[in-house]
Amino acid sequence: MASVPLSSLSLNSLSSFPSTASDHLRFASPTFQFSTVTKFRGVRFAVTSRASSVVFRNLDADDFRHPLDKQNTLILRAIPGLNEIGKVLLGSVTEQVMLLENIGTSLLVSENQLSDLHKLMVEAADILNIDAPDLYVRQSPVPNAYTLAISGKKPFVVIHTSLVELLTREELQAVLAHELGHLKCDHGVWLTFANILTLGAYTIPGLGGMIAQSLEEQLFRWLRAAELTCDRAALLVAQDPKVVVSVLMKLAGGCPSMADQLNVDAFLEQARSYDKASASPVGWYIRNAQTRQLSHPLPVLRAREIDEWSRSQEYRTLLKRATRITAGSKVLTTPRR
Repeated sequence: MASVPLSSLSLNSLSSFPSTASDHLRFASPTFQFSTVTKFRGVRFAVTSRASSVVFRNLDADDFRHPLDKQNTLILRAIPGLNEIGKVLLGSVTEQVMLLENIGTSLLVSENQLSDLHKLMVEAADILNIDAPDLYVRQSPVPNAYTLAISGKKPFVVIHTSLVELLTREELQAVLAHELGHLKCDHGVWLTFANILTLGAYTIPGLGGMIAQSLEEQLFRWLRAAELTCDRAALLVAQDPKVVVSVLMKLAGGCPSMADQLNVDAFLEQARSYDKASASPVGWYIRNAQTRQLSHPLPVLRAREIDEWSRSQEYRTLLKRATRITAGSKVLTTPRR
């Protein structure tokens, strides 16, 4: 997703938020059976079905929430009056603007419309033990996906056509899982709130700009931490860190014509070299200055984070708790390690 300063948004562009989702994602793959191939906007899109799915029947958001997400959420909730302001800004009119613009300018995915994408979403939601939101596909040359949710209303996810063209089926499902991670962790309302609150603060005369700038820093810090959590949700669905890292790599500098030349291991080595280069006092300062106003962590940092978590005891413990559903059967069995 492209990062756009929240202060530059207007109500007319609310539905094109890049703030919630998967600008950068990507890692050992589950077993797939390949069947027919259909075309989506001139791109060959493999229609596949899993031979089996590992699902997490009792998965709680805190089972995979990143420590920085927990920490920054507590800080955000401690800001006086934040919830009250949010309730005013997230009113019925705002919801109606966002909903109608997406219905009017995008395709609603269903069993009868882009059914392969619908299956990817439903399967990912089942794995994460969450209800599938509505999914829209929007025509855009900027690879992006985002989530919008208002308390008490059904949330929806939007993906851009260029993202579909850029990614493989497994990678695209990892992006959808990333978005579902926002909903699983109740990020959706906070993400929508973050954008609208900051926009509203800039319209207040006098101290409005100062308030908005302060809120932006707090919200961006939280958003970056939330992205790390949702990359973990992507891994729980993909169950292969290379898939998640590959998404991040492609969003950093990939294109369909060069897909067969991209190297995940080389990208991870690049991430390690970034850590080394920013280890000095000067490097640390430059790194902080570079990331302070970003709504997403740098792709190399996200790649390193998800690679490390995929090797952790925490992740292995989660996999041991999962159950496997074999295609065509309702019998649940313990997944083999």
